[in-house]
Amino acid sequence: MVESFNNPTPQSIGNRLHLSPIGEKPQKILDIGTGTGIWAIDSDMADEYSSAEVIGTDISAAQPTFVPPNCIFQIDDAQLDWTFEPNTFDFIHLRYLYGAIDDWRKLFRQAYTHVRPGGWVESLDIDIETRSENPKVQNDPNHIFYKWYQLFFECGRKTGRTFEIARDGRQEEYMREAGFTDLVAKSWKVPIGGWPHDEKLKQIGFYNGAFVDQSLDGFAIFPVDEKGIERA
Repeated sequence: MVESFNNPTPQSIGNRLHLSPIGEKPQKILDIGTGTGIWAIDSDMADEYSSAEVIGTDISAAQPTFVPPNCIFQIDDAQLDWTFEPNTFDFIHLRYLYGAIDDWRKLFRQAYTHVRPGGWVESLDIDIETRSENPKVQNDPNHIFYKWYQLFFECGRKTGRTFEIARDGRQEEYMREAGFTDLVAKSWKVPIGGWPHDEKLKQIGFYNGAFVDQSLDGFAIFPVDEKGIERA
């Protein structure tokens, strides 16, 4: 399962934790790049699948210590060789790893090795290109939106950690190369701000606008430092 869309995820996919049909009683679930552990804990993944051991891995210890008894976190770099036994997991979940991975092909090969036969791997990522229904914005190469995402694309190519994994069917291509079958690709157009007339999209847009607003300073550090731009 491959997904490409913007935050906030749960509202965008109908308040679901995932789209893969993993059944009612999976035994082992792995969350790669778990971050704060929000998917495993705050999204109630461990509670909903109480039969499963939910393992979240990340290179940073940003997770809480008070967690459901069937949820554990490990400090681990998914780009190194995985230490789990092959064919271990019923479900492997990857989310928002754009700009963080040197070798996506290796990552998907390792996921293929460690998911059980008949299990599922779901990779969700963002196409950071901002688009507009206003032609004056969409077709203007000097618009700040255009310059913003092109700057990230350029920095990702320079560092070897692409920000374009959710574009041009790359995830599907790499997963197919790794050996996965029954691939399903889905994408969503997600608004930024509360401009849509549709109430659901309006709510998503408000959340997404807040996400962008709160994240902007943090996101800007990478390209500013990479390009050697002096901070104001």
